[in-house]
Amino acid sequence: MRQVREGKPEPNGEYITSLARGLAVLRAFSKERPEMTLSQVASATRLSAATARRCLHTLVDLGYAAKRGKLFLLRPAVVSFASAYLDSMNLEQIVRPYLQEVRDKTGDSSSLAVLSDTEILYLVHVSTNRMVKVPCTVGTRFPAHPTSLGRVLLAFQPKNIIDEYFRRAKFVALTDQTVTSKSALRNILARVREERCAAVQDELDYGIVSVAVPIFGAENQIIAAVNCSTYTARATKADMMETRVPVLREAARSIEVELRRYPMLAHSMAL
Repeated sequence: MRQVREGKPEPNGEYITSLARGLAVLRAFSKERPEMTLSQVASATRLSAATARRCLHTLVDLGYAAKRGKLFLLRPAVVSFASAYLDSMNLEQIVRPYLQEVRDKTGDSSSLAVLSDTEILYLVHVSTNRMVKVPCTVGTRFPAHPTSLGRVLLAFQPKNIIDEYFRRAKFVALTDQTVTSKSALRNILARVREERCAAVQDELDYGIVSVAVPIFGAENQIIAAVNCSTYTARATKADMMETRVPVLREAARSIEVELRRYPMLAHSMAL
């Protein structure tokens, strides 16, 4: 399982433990933890203080982190990692035109995301022209369970990956509408597989409604999902299912055709 995981990988001669530790330190920083002390980094990564110190000072020397007093923080150079992926895979140029069409036809923001561990990761986002916007951008992560994108991405996974997800995910209630029951979520995923789309309202945040559909690869495996999202003042979940899903399915088919022309991009997004 390459994307729904954070535990220790199977040991083999090709695995570089020090590199994995350094990447774990980079991933430890987040919106909630923009600055951390050495002990906080060690706790977040479950590394020893000595190992965390070596990783942090290496990142500082390479220009990817900085130190302010006892606090460590990331530097802008880390953006080059994301830029390398986006540039090398030509993702924006291939996908963005179809998401812009969705935005223009619906007035909603539209995004493409993949499954990353127990979260969704936004790879392309086209914002609405409206003054009030759904707050997300490229690189944004949300828990999979309260999002339409996440439910689509999970619903079409093999059974072992779904089971691993339910074993590892933390089903936090972000609103009083968030479904956190494992049995209820499994039933929802079964329905998503039948309907080939997912709709969510007021579960990620109050007032936000979204629908999503899958994008499949050449071997009929799910590799990504696309969505529309807006505010409930503009549309209800039923409205989104009726009016947005056909537009999204048209965009998904077009993206699938493009991905067959660029197999390396499809391979990079697939599990």
